[in-house]
Amino acid sequence: MTTRRVILAGSAAVATGALLGTSEAQAHSRPEPRPKPTVVLVHGAFADASGWNDVAARLIRDGYPVIAPANPLRGVASDSAYLASVLATLDGPIVLAAHSYGGIVVTNAAAGNPNVKALVYVAAFAPDEGESLLELQNKFPGSKLNETALDFRPYGGGLVDGYIKKEFFRDVFAGDVPKQTTDLMQASQRPADSRTLGEPSGAPAWKTIPSYYLVAKNDRVLPAEAQRFMARRAGSQAREIGASHVAMISQPGAAADLVKRAAR
Repeated sequence: MTTRRVILAGSAAVATGALLGTSEAQAHSRPEPRPKPTVVLVHGAFADASGWNDVAARLIRDGYPVIAPANPLRGVASDSAYLASVLATLDGPIVLAAHSYGGIVVTNAAAGNPNVKALVYVAAFAPDEGESLLELQNKFPGSKLNETALDFRPYGGGLVDGYIKKEFFRDVFAGDVPKQTTDLMQASQRPADSRTLGEPSGAPAWKTIPSYYLVAKNDRVLPAEAQRFMARRAGSQAREIGASHVAMISQPGAAADLVKRAAR
């Protein structure tokens, strides 16, 4: 009996060692998971980076590195150059997501950067070369963002900033967000230099970088038909949701899902 026990114990030890060896070999042969791309979230006019907070929280929870830089809102060329300088500091693959005016900025800033693997437009401008915001905003009927809805405040040497007036802000900009929230958004809004409206865009990055588009069907700033037009032209993978212009605030889950789809 003793001899038999010794033989069985030895056989078990050999079998266990073999299994351990196989497991170790499998572990060594298994490919390392690829690191997730850095997601850069770019806000538009009349807003700031906090508009992306709920989207960023979802992405961070799922392990994505996230950065939401401040968009200067001083001019298409200068804002694009600023964002391009931020992107140049990031290593590895990048997914670049933009809202509203931020779309024209990423369209220019991503050009020529091989690390940018995907563009995500959330109710955002995706212009072709030579097009302006004003041209695209008025290409189809439906925008309520006009001179009546805006306050213009001079600054510097004859320069002018534009703000959305309090009485128009929620209806035009964020109709599906609670009034208590939109009151704070209006009070803290960051203005855009009025020159951004007519400044032409450069060569678009969407011609060489895959793009995704979240169409906000109830948008009163950038009409949904304009968004569909830009998404089709860019060859974007598009999804439509019933949301106001600030779709990433009212429906952050849908925006985060599209960013993650682009990241995959």
